Parts: sequence; C-alpha cells; structure tokens
Amino acid sequence: MYRRDFVIRLAIGGVLVALAAHGQPIAQRPRIGFLSPVWTRETNPILAGLLKGLRELGYVEGDTLAIEYRGAEGRAERLRELAAELVRLNVDVIVAVAAPAIQAAKEATPTIPIVMAFSSDPVHSGFVTTLARPGGNVTGLTLLTPDLSAKRLEFLKSAFPAMSLVAVLANPRNEASPQQLREIQAAAQALKLRVQILEAWEPRQLRGAFSALPRTRAGLVVLSDPMLFAERRQIMELARKRRSPVVSDWREMAEAGGLIAYGPNLDHLAQRAATYVDKILKGSRPADLPVEQPTRFELVINVKTARALRLSIPQSLLLRADLIIE
Repeated sequence: MYRRDFVIRLAIGGVLVALAAHGQPIAQRPRIGFLSPVWTRETNPILAGLLKGLRELGYVEGDTLAIEYRGAEGRAERLRELAAELVRLNVDVIVAVAAPAIQAAKEATPTIPIVMAFSSDPVHSGFVTTLARPGGNVTGLTLLTPDLSAKRLEFLKSAFPAMSLVAVLANPRNEASPQQLREIQAAAQALKLRVQILEAWEPRQLRGAFSALPRTRAGLVVLSDPMLFAERRQIMELARKRRSPVVSDWREMAEAGGLIAYGPNLDHLAQRAATYVDKILKGSRPADLPVEQPTRFELVINVKTARALRLSIPQSLLLRADLIIE
C-alpha cells in the first residue's frame, strides 16, 4: 500500500518537474486581453512596448503570463465582438489601444479592469470621472496635452516660413478629432494661417483627400488616430508628391518621411501601461489609480525630408531636437 502511494507521488512529481522544465507554470497564470483597432499582432507598436515593460516587471509571455490578442485590423465595427470574446475568456485585465477599443471594452464589461494604453481625453469621452479619481474599472494613460498642437504648428512654420495654409488630415469618426481640430485652428489663427480640413476614415479614402491639397505653400498636420498612424507610409508618399511638409505627434511618422514630429514616445507610453497592469494584478483597483499624463516629449526632425523639399531647418530648431534623421 505504502509502496503504491510512493510510486504515484513520484510519478506526479515527475510530471510537475517536466511541466516546469517546458515553461508551463503549475499555478494559474494571469491572463491579459489586448484589444487594438488597427494593427496585427506582429505589427502593433504598443504591444511590443507593453511586453518589454512587462518583462522588466518580471512577466514573461508564455511563461508567467498569457496574452489573448484581438485586433480589428482597421474594421472598427468588429471591436465590440472582439471585446466580448475577451470578456467570455474571463481575462484578468484588458489593455485597450485608443478610444474606439477603450469604448468597446467599457461597453463589454463593468467589472474587468481596463488599462487605456492611451486616450486623447478620457474624461470627455466618459471613460473616467476625473484623471485623479477614475472611479470605475478604467484607468491608464491620456494624451491630453492641448498646448502641443500650437507647438507643432510653430515648429512647422519655423521650418517652412513660406507656408500660408495648413491642411489638417483628420479621421472624422475619431471622437477626439473635433477637439484636436479646435486646437489647431486656434494655433493657426495666431500664426495667421488659413486652415483646410482633409478627411479620411478608411485607407482607400486617403488619395481622394489629398487631391484637394494645394501644391504650393501648404503644410500638413496629421492628427493622432490609429488608422492614420498605420497608413503613415502612404500618407507621407502622398504628401511628398504634393511637396507638403508634414508635422505630427509620433516619432514613427517622421521616420516614415514626415518633416517634424513632436509628442510623447510611443514605446515609453506602452511601458507605462505595463506598470498599470502590474499594479492591478497585485490587487490595486482601477478606480484608485490616477490616469497618467505624458511628461516626456521628443522633437524629431527629418533633415533628409527637408533636403528633398528644399527647406532649410533653422539651427535653433535643430539644437532643440532629440533625434535628427539624416
């Protein structure tokens, strides 16, 4: 009898050791849902930064952490369905990228914690009660920095003094676009610039939107939007053909051929989102975790683009740059 028990326990122990050796935890791993409106898993820049931040906090996907990835790949109408899938899987936390995904996750569950990878204005959108006291199951990061729009336009005017008109490329279905447009219009008025709005909510509409852009003395501001970010290479190619210098918020836009980018670092934001996931998994309530505003901004200047457009970037602007793309 004792010998049989010993053999059984020895066999169980061997199985547990084998599981551990293959990276399979014995206890239940925490499971994160990741909801994105545009990118695939392989191309999502937020996911890469999030995983990096989680690794630094001791979480390794496939070992101490499981991630359920759901991406709408540009089809915003699928976000509700994808959010519902994550709720049915009973994930521990949902990380949602940008307003459409946050809205879908919030509608899908009032209880599972939701971390905003970023939101333009979570109070105005109804995601949280206040930044200091979110008050529900949503918290995370906001891009609420209204003065940055004026700075971007000032930088563009400095690099392109002949500019008399600024075109603004916007996704009208992004609920953050109206506020961004108001900020740009106020900044343009102060700089005595005319404003022209170009609208596109699907990639196939971009070419038609650009057909209305004048070929002379027009600069272009690209508003913050997941679809526009994902289509940055097409946007920069269309702008190049119109010889319009582009200013935007993300470094990646300048790397794709934009003239200037000024805003938060996307990788840093994603890593900050990882700290929220960590706190929630350790027992903190989203309602008690203040929403974080960016404190680090980077100025990126693409001098290769400047040369192609025959623009001379002022030395004073180059000296302020955090990154110069040759």
